[in-house]
Amino acid sequence: MSLEQKVGQLILAGVEGTTLDADAKRMIAEDQVGGIILYSNNIKNVKGLVTLVNAIKSANVPNPAPIFVSADQEGGRVNRLPSEYAKFPANGVVGQSGAAEAAGTMGSLIGRAMLSAGFNMDFAPVLDVNSNPDNPVIGDRSFGSTPELVEQLGIAEMKGIRGEAVIPVVKHFPGHGDTSVDSHHDLPIINKTADQLEKLELVPFEAAVRENAEAVMVAHILFPKIDPDKPGSLSEKIIDDLLRGKLGYDGVVITDDLGMGAIVKNYTLPDAAVLAVQAGADILLVGHGYDNEHAAYEAVLNAVKSGKLTEERIDESVYRILKLKAQYDLHDRTGKMPDLSGLNADIEAWKDTLK
Repeated sequence: MSLEQKVGQLILAGVEGTTLDADAKRMIAEDQVGGIILYSNNIKNVKGLVTLVNAIKSANVPNPAPIFVSADQEGGRVNRLPSEYAKFPANGVVGQSGAAEAAGTMGSLIGRAMLSAGFNMDFAPVLDVNSNPDNPVIGDRSFGSTPELVEQLGIAEMKGIRGEAVIPVVKHFPGHGDTSVDSHHDLPIINKTADQLEKLELVPFEAAVRENAEAVMVAHILFPKIDPDKPGSLSEKIIDDLLRGKLGYDGVVITDDLGMGAIVKNYTLPDAAVLAVQAGADILLVGHGYDNEHAAYEAVLNAVKSGKLTEERIDESVYRILKLKAQYDLHDRTGKMPDLSGLNADIEAWKDTLK
């Protein structure tokens, strides 16, 4: 791979609209991004979704590695699948059952649903412990308020998604459950030491590392007692020292969206992109704006050319990314329109067991 192709693998970008426009095709052809994320505004119905996913994969065929096609399909209020799919309840509803088996079945059903539309990566499960009642962003996205419950059900869901050959991405390391600020809008601050985190927030993530989690998303949260200068997603002390060092994690690390308020109110996007790679992140999530994607790509590329980043550092991330793509035997073959009748019946039957 050329340096330009390697840097492209570090970018996971969003697209605009419900079809693959010229800008998106150029981004895939020229910047050769390693992955795409789809949001609600990209998805109207199952036919349009499958057509869009197929177009993404077809556009990537000339590139040297297959492309991640992802969404954050959690269930509840974070639901990306179109209306033809039976709705998934929030994690908090499943958490009330206290049954790891139910969470495992949910993971399997989510994996089947994602795979049927052509996705190969899901930003789930949420491993945050819902420990702050004033939290505006987690709430019932969490399985519950104890680390033991979140660990048991979250790991079960992770295994369920994995079992359907969809890559699970656990989030939001090292824990977003004790914030009173939404990082989409501003920078949350948690005044806890690493030892305090270890007793609560880190418990589910430590379990995920033991169970060989494929990918971990790092949150935009400032932990002043660990790193007073940088939020987790840009912090070597959080990514390299805590996640990779203390927890012994060697999988793929993905930032939360670098376009969120927590970052753009405090950094330029190019600076944030370089800081994240310096800190040990493998994939930079840039969910909105082709200009933002290209700015992140150019910033990392230029940082290598200027010596601010070494090519060896880029190679470390590319190796992890390609290893994961090979592990899941990813490909860019297009898929057929799915018959959802059996899947939807299974989802409804599972939901009945929660009542």
